[in-house]
Amino acid sequence: MKTDVPGRASPFALAVCAEMVFRELPMEQRVRRIDALGFEVEIWDWTRHDVDALARTGATFSSMTGYVRGTLADEEGADEMVRTARESLEVARKLGIPRLNLHGTGLDERGMPVEPVCETTGPMWLKARDTLNRLADLGQAHGVTFVLENLNTAVDHPGVPFARASDVLALVASVDRPEVRMMLDLYHAQIGEGNLVELVRRCAPYLGEVQVADVPGRCEPGTGEIHYPAIAQALRDIGYRGCVGFEGWASGDDELALRRFADAFAL
Repeated sequence: MKTDVPGRASPFALAVCAEMVFRELPMEQRVRRIDALGFEVEIWDWTRHDVDALARTGATFSSMTGYVRGTLADEEGADEMVRTARESLEVARKLGIPRLNLHGTGLDERGMPVEPVCETTGPMWLKARDTLNRLADLGQAHGVTFVLENLNTAVDHPGVPFARASDVLALVASVDRPEVRMMLDLYHAQIGEGNLVELVRRCAPYLGEVQVADVPGRCEPGTGEIHYPAIAQALRDIGYRGCVGFEGWASGDDELALRRFADAFAL
């Protein structure tokens, strides 16, 4: 991804979440706009979109939600997560999407857990690891990576199990298969844990993708408290060359927000 700053370019593939910018446009036009600006495209729930229309855009897609319903850590919910993940694989193939995003439980339209969890027990951890192994088998068979995302429970997603980045890291490391990796969301991690540069270093062996937005407000880098150029340097220092996705709102003009995002990751 090249920026308009002479002599500066990003060592990372840069993506933008089409669910959160250019919201006055239909989804297909958002995707075309993001693609025309030189970014890869993230989408969420594929069941809400015309997949054939998205495929016709010719855009490069970075990731999408990799299940429709289900949970990681109970028998019935795990079966449903795996079943709907299998349905999602055909959409991923049609759009050329390499990474399918997971959460500890299903989320509704407001990002709230369909089944809130007050306490995460030992048996739940073991079941979650088993479910991730089942998903890894699917990923291996179909050539995709399932990425488990950390969320924050203080502001956006109360009641989601396995939400902290440290929880996600522990689960992914326990599976230790290349088909299951972390979707490290640094916006959520700043709210839930902080110490982001050290977190990036700890997660290095298991990163599948990194997502960003600033705190507070979940807008583009440079609008809040996170010094994203330092994050970009830390990612380069650990040898990460994968995708960095802006999953946030524009604080004002959408194109300006995306330019600021690109500039924060230009090294």
